[in-house]
Amino acid sequence: MNADQGLFVPLILGILEGLTEFLPVSSTGHLLLAGHFLGFDSPGRTFEVLIQLGAILAIVAVYFRRLLGIAGDALQRKPGALRFILGVVLASFPAALAGVLLHDFIKGVIYETPIVICVMLILGGIVLLYIDQLRFTPKYTDIYNYPPLLCLYIGLFQMLALIPGVSRSGATIVGSLLLGTDKRSAAEFTFFIALPIMTGAFGYDLYKNRDLITSEMGIGIALGFAAAFVVGYIVVRHLLDFISRHGFAFFAYWRIFVGALGLWGVLLFG
Repeated sequence: MNADQGLFVPLILGILEGLTEFLPVSSTGHLLLAGHFLGFDSPGRTFEVLIQLGAILAIVAVYFRRLLGIAGDALQRKPGALRFILGVVLASFPAALAGVLLHDFIKGVIYETPIVICVMLILGGIVLLYIDQLRFTPKYTDIYNYPPLLCLYIGLFQMLALIPGVSRSGATIVGSLLLGTDKRSAAEFTFFIALPIMTGAFGYDLYKNRDLITSEMGIGIALGFAAAFVVGYIVVRHLLDFISRHGFAFFAYWRIFVGALGLWGVLLFG
């Protein structure tokens, strides 16, 4: 963080994180592009990873009772709860493994290549537009009845989101739809599989970069974290209804617009 940036930029980035984390638009891509053009200096890109936990806690707040119910049912060894937990673990495993193995390359190379991010935003928008206009006949509409193998396949799609600009929720939603789910349950499943994968990313990145976090940076992270939580809470409360009514076309056009604008900015200003 640059001293002359104060707390304004971390606040803006925290709001941006909360707005985009659960939308199929790539929160990481938005954060990295915004940070690039605002001149935001985050050693090891730690800020961008750590504030994501604020958005994750928004899921916990919204689904707190359901999470307690699932935990209680699991303790009673009810098959539905155990199958759901197994499904979340299977969907999270591929990206978690790849994230650990490719951590340094992703953060040291791809995170520092804005053109890649812009291109992925545009390509992802085109894919999302194509998928949105297809007429699927869903086989799975309840996340608690997703078969374990389906969850594992969804997890393979989630691996694509290790490339900033792809979007974790976008990759999992597209994969889920292609594998036979409906739009609402696909979006809801992305909420739940975000919990282990992003909590793990938070802990791993905090451990790897603990020596880079200064007191000034810690204040900025706390502010971004809080902003991401508040805005993320609002988004999670209303996103499923929006997707059920309007689909993904709006997010696809937004991706293409941001990617094209970012590409223009990078080529013009560097």
